[in-house]
Amino acid sequence: MKKLFGNRYMPTYCSKEAEAKAQDCMKRGMHMPNRKLLRTQEQLNGIRESAKINTALLDYISENIREGMTTAEIDHMVYAFTTDHDAIPAPFLFEGYPKSVCVSINDVVCHGIPSTKEVLKSGDIVNVDVSTIYKGYFSDASRMYMIGEVSPEMQKLVQVTRECRDMGVEAAQPWARLGDIGAVIQQHAEENGYSVVRDLCGHGCGVRFHEEPNVNHYGKAGTGMVLVPGMTFTIEPMINMGTYRVFIDEDDGWTVCTDDGQPSAQWESQILITETGNEILSQ
Repeated sequence: MKKLFGNRYMPTYCSKEAEAKAQDCMKRGMHMPNRKLLRTQEQLNGIRESAKINTALLDYISENIREGMTTAEIDHMVYAFTTDHDAIPAPFLFEGYPKSVCVSINDVVCHGIPSTKEVLKSGDIVNVDVSTIYKGYFSDASRMYMIGEVSPEMQKLVQVTRECRDMGVEAAQPWARLGDIGAVIQQHAEENGYSVVRDLCGHGCGVRFHEEPNVNHYGKAGTGMVLVPGMTFTIEPMINMGTYRVFIDEDDGWTVCTDDGQPSAQWESQILITETGNEILSQ
């Protein structure tokens, strides 16, 4: 943070109106983010540069992903592209994760580990989750890909999950609450007969890979932390065709799968809360 004067809460580039709004929220006892989570202009500049690389990487994957390639080939693409841009793949060795990207197919909810033995087949739905460190700043986003001839049921799951992500982003307005994001996502998913994964969530991202706040994709509107200008975090709903229950593969300790073997989809954006709305940093 830049130097704070008196009881100032907001970053110094924010308006007096935003500062007054924040002070009023604190006086009313509302759940406010720690001021360390409100980015300085210098931090935002760095996060935006990281996010540019992250988004370009997802564009590159979109142009090159295909039936018949292994998930290990995707991992190689991610590592090469990222390092060619003088950046670092954030997942690599994060808490022991062995690869540069997460590639999750069909009933794998997230954290799928790339392998030379795993080949993309027609009918698969695939989430590719990429995260980038550039000059110490972090970005994070993911997209779904449909390989070859995908069933109408799977296409609908992918589409509704994208709508859930988009509705969550739309709900992430300054002075709204975290619960507003989860509520709109849960309502849309369940209206379409799907369930929202409870055991995983979005998260603060920018100065560190995973930081506060946790962003649940279910919940009650009007509850939770106030969304304050300067916050950066991900919205990344994981929507299951069947039960919301999941388990972690005991063999690798990372791969999260649906409990009933039904497919799952996920789209992820990283956003900045501004005084007038939000800015999509990477998606």
